[in-house]
Amino acid sequence: MSRTVIALLVLAALILIGAGVWMSTRPAGQTATDAAARLDSPYWRDADQLVDIDGVMARVRSEGPADAPVIVMVHGFSYSLESWDAWAADLSRDYRVIRMDLPGHGLTGPDPQQRYSVPETVNFLGGLLDELGLDHVTLAGNSLGGLVSWRLAAERPDLVSRLVLVAPGAYSINGVTDQPVAVPMGVSFYLTSAPEAMIAAASAGLFGDASRMDPALPGRVHALMQTPGVGQALVERLEVFTLPDPTADLARVEAPALVLWGGRDVMIPVEQAGRIADDLPQAELIIYDDLGHILHEEDPARTVADVRAFLAQ
Repeated sequence: MSRTVIALLVLAALILIGAGVWMSTRPAGQTATDAAARLDSPYWRDADQLVDIDGVMARVRSEGPADAPVIVMVHGFSYSLESWDAWAADLSRDYRVIRMDLPGHGLTGPDPQQRYSVPETVNFLGGLLDELGLDHVTLAGNSLGGLVSWRLAAERPDLVSRLVLVAPGAYSINGVTDQPVAVPMGVSFYLTSAPEAMIAAASAGLFGDASRMDPALPGRVHALMQTPGVGQALVERLEVFTLPDPTADLARVEAPALVLWGGRDVMIPVEQAGRIADDLPQAELIIYDDLGHILHEEDPARTVADVRAFLAQ
């Protein structure tokens, strides 16, 4: 059975389960996460801080030499800054590595003003760099984080000197274009109420080889999705998520880009890899035939070596 068929079966199961329990499990509303509770989280580290970005108290982690070149890492949908742990451990030996939880994710928690569209997330990322006094950074992003990263580079070339795009969003997928699509009840249930076992099954589909998934990953994702208000914020993000034709905006990106893609990606088809590399003015493309969607977690040693080679150019 193909991986695509398996992914569709998992989604179908989620929809069926959600249809049966949605009315009894739907959250009553979105509430702000208490800062003290975040500080008590087992995922909070000494390198973390809360930074106020236009009313969003964002969890930001900074590691590595303070005077070194800066790499900013932006995670994908429903994940958190921990997605970059392996890359950060390697690169922080020689670079200042900064990561954050996007609004409505992880220990940042929900945005009180519910600003979850792609343009609003681009504004958030730009505001964070401005608040931290950063410019001409290397911006690395996966999936949603890649989409936000290249769009910021197009809008604010002063902030971004290089891009590392790991299976980034860009072109239409799953019927999403310049208009959002309705969020199935099963997906809403998954984001707000799924047990850890269901998250483990879905997460396995993000790997080219599920045996390479860190056994701790499902528990981490589950715990951080249970941050108060986060599940509903993820649903609200999908409700406003759009993918308008990116061709003209990609052409405005001045920063050189390294595009990394897994040949077994079932989330964003690898067929989009060559297209985005062609539409970016300066892009190098590497496809790993055996890897999936979160290839920086699946094979961090191989992928970070290619990132280091790109940064050394």
